[in-house]
Amino acid sequence: MDKHSHMPSMNTHKALPSVPEVLIGSGGAAALFDAAVESAQAQIDDANRRFTRAGVALADGRSKAWLERADSPFLDEIDAVARAAGRPGAWLLNCSYEWGCTSAVTPDPAGQGMRLLRTLDWPFHGLGRALMGARMTGAVGDWFNITWPGFAGVLTANCPGRFAVAFNQTPMFARRLGPIAFPMPLDWVLNRVAMGKRRALPPAHLLRQVCDEAGDYTEAKQRICETPLAAPCFVTLAGVEPGEGCVIERHETGAIVHEAPSAITNHWLTEGLTGHARTRDTHDRLGRMQDVMEQASDLDWVTAPILNSHTRLAAEMNPATGKSLVQGYEKDGAVSSATPFA
Repeated sequence: MDKHSHMPSMNTHKALPSVPEVLIGSGGAAALFDAAVESAQAQIDDANRRFTRAGVALADGRSKAWLERADSPFLDEIDAVARAAGRPGAWLLNCSYEWGCTSAVTPDPAGQGMRLLRTLDWPFHGLGRALMGARMTGAVGDWFNITWPGFAGVLTANCPGRFAVAFNQTPMFARRLGPIAFPMPLDWVLNRVAMGKRRALPPAHLLRQVCDEAGDYTEAKQRICETPLAAPCFVTLAGVEPGEGCVIERHETGAIVHEAPSAITNHWLTEGLTGHARTRDTHDRLGRMQDVMEQASDLDWVTAPILNSHTRLAAEMNPATGKSLVQGYEKDGAVSSATPFA
């Protein structure tokens, strides 16, 4: 059996805690770190176990240098997290984008605008338990960030009265020398070298800017489509009016838009675009989401293969009502209850 497609148990035999809610305001990543110091340190511990302390220290320094060259607007926030952590890891974890995801945007079955369905898969242990719902404040108002302590960017967020957004990873760019394909590990290294030379924003930092600053769905869509990026990504966007929704396939300097209803996992929807698959079940997850997304409710759609041993969060978000439903997972199943936020 494919380990990534393993069906976790649902942990229904015991009561589970709620996903914690934290009031961050304009405090950013440093305030997120302070709200859950032990969880943040545990993420660094897991990185040290996976990559060794020397490996984390090396990658941390390179991540910091790259973000400084890219002129990220969140350098001060991440620097504050790094100083609070007191050891290498914060810069690396803020540049980690090796995950799988399943997302969809579809009309709300109750007729209340649009909604965004989302799972995020990541092999790091402890992320499901460390999950938090953070009340943030930006230039145009308050918004809700589904995130982790010390993370400056945005992967999943609901901005009530404006839009909801989620970020998925694309396939890894695959190089060829004539008829010969490069092996995946070599492509990974070459892609990292190429990304390190770019000066554009990481996708998660663009989405943070959009949540802070974009006044409505139209502005968010334009900025996500047009802002140069350091790496390709898939973005799912839901607005508040009927029909306001899309999946955006982003290249570093261009975009392809698929209007709602639409769904995305971790392969290109556009014919002819390929790459190294991030997971083995991306097509199965997409097919399942397309089958259930129109009538899905209360996270009843979070079943295999959408749910797997790498799933760390599931969420439903409706920006028209401002409501979100969030649940955390670890390898063996749910570690929090399905927690409503409004």
